[in-house]
Amino acid sequence: MSLAALPVYLRLEGRPVILIGSGDAADAKRRLLTRAGARIAGEDADAALAIVIDDDAAVERLRARGVLVNAVDKPDLCDFTLPAIVDRDPVLIAIGTGGISAGLAASLRQKLETMLPGDLGRIARDLHAARPAIRERWPDMADRRQAIGAALESLEGDVIARILAPGEPAPELLRFTLASPDPDDLTLRQARALASAERIYHRANVPAAILDRSRADARRICAIPPADPGAGLSIDLEMAS
Repeated sequence: MSLAALPVYLRLEGRPVILIGSGDAADAKRRLLTRAGARIAGEDADAALAIVIDDDAAVERLRARGVLVNAVDKPDLCDFTLPAIVDRDPVLIAIGTGGISAGLAASLRQKLETMLPGDLGRIARDLHAARPAIRERWPDMADRRQAIGAALESLEGDVIARILAPGEPAPELLRFTLASPDPDDLTLRQARALASAERIYHRANVPAAILDRSRADARRICAIPPADPGAGLSIDLEMAS
């Protein structure tokens, strides 16, 4: 599975961003850029990014200068697109569709708004402040990641206390027999495990589309797992015959 685009978060505080156009669309983009701290500039500005409404000629001029352009409602002319955003400062969740369906992105944003607690930003700040204590409690990275993941299964209550609680994470090996090569057919438990596993032991016939649902830094091992998988969560995947 390849990425249609690389999602990134840009720090725009005090930096110029070219905005060309008028009307409601331009006003909405101006508000978004202002919230991000960008300095709104005209076409001649020395800037790396531009947002253009209904001016294909300006798009071509800017791209010829090496400026990355978002052409509003014209995904084929875009070097980058602007996602729908769930803002729980400092947590930002971006939902993008490559510019092909702003309505779908907005609908997903609304669903996430109802699912995520309003104090998610506070939880993030608490986790950052507790990093030294968490590292001392869980010096092994795999153990630390497992402890944090288990504590964050619920965002209610004292997350930090759950992470720092006494006890050792037991090595865990989950065995999944996949009924379908389609990643959309994964159960919720399987999808969650893939997203958090340290190691993925898999048979050779497991499709890449399934394996790509795991973390990018998870080890993929085409082999039968050992009896003791070691610290952290491991998964043994095979396709149904």
